[in-house]
Amino acid sequence: MKRREFISLLGGATAAWPLTARAQQSSMPVIGFLHARSQADTAYYTTSFIHALAENGFIENQTIKIHWRFADGHYDRLPKMAADLVDRSVSLIVAGSDPAALAAKHASASIPIVFGVGGDPIQLKLVQSLNEPQGNATGISILTGSLEPKRLGLLRDLLGPDRAIAVLLNPNLVPAQNQFHDIEAATKTIGWRPQFFWVSSDAEIDAALEKIGAQHLSALEVTPDPFFDTRREKLAAWATQNKMPTMFQFREYVVAGGLMSYGIDIVDAYRQLGLYAARVLKGEKPANLPVLQPTKFQFVINMKTARVLGVTFPPGLLSIADEVIE
Repeated sequence: MKRREFISLLGGATAAWPLTARAQQSSMPVIGFLHARSQADTAYYTTSFIHALAENGFIENQTIKIHWRFADGHYDRLPKMAADLVDRSVSLIVAGSDPAALAAKHASASIPIVFGVGGDPIQLKLVQSLNEPQGNATGISILTGSLEPKRLGLLRDLLGPDRAIAVLLNPNLVPAQNQFHDIEAATKTIGWRPQFFWVSSDAEIDAALEKIGAQHLSALEVTPDPFFDTRREKLAAWATQNKMPTMFQFREYVVAGGLMSYGIDIVDAYRQLGLYAARVLKGEKPANLPVLQPTKFQFVINMKTARVLGVTFPPGLLSIADEVIE
């Protein structure tokens, strides 16, 4: 797999915080880590976040404390979790996902926030601009929502024109309406017919998948959403069992058995979050740290799933894949 890199706004490697400076602190700094997903299914990339902190002298339970809060896909839990972190007077809130970032921003206008969001941070009112955030928040815009046209284009390259496609969206995700309009426009451009299914619970997912299976649609597009991420194994398994080509946002879906994904390297994104968190803990203000954006993306294909589905990839599509899982 080719290395996926972010815009170089971080500059050179930052030096570890001197031991003498740490010794002067009356207590170790505390990070509140808030995420809409679950602890178990994010462990592989939160580890990257922890390593980035350690490289800068912030070692968990030695020179820094982290309060971990995960909503397990239940967004209504996030406001209370964010308020609890504020009550604990954390030094910094790291918010993974749009719902977590919005909850953190609502909970405090003064505690520094470092976020990783898929939607537009300006539209979400997290920052005033990407170059000059001007508030207490900055972070990474991972662009998951804006990549729908590219994902649909790759699906069309595989399946051809004049197709009806099922699209899963979560009405509880703030950028969902933008996703809806983006997909409407993109499918119109490629001559496809989308059928939208709005789901926000396991029961609603089951009902939607039953309808999708009964209608014999050509493909399934699962829009970027932390709730869907926590159900990725279920969604990938259903698609394989029902011989439904699928497109997802992250490589983890393809590892779980999904057919294709197109998006950022989420492990590297959380390394960047760790580096930004370290800079804030060393005294830099979020208002002065530009929001990072990725410039490279990864296209991943699961050939084992393709064989089960009876799908043949054109040579041109295979040639542009960054990773082919056999």
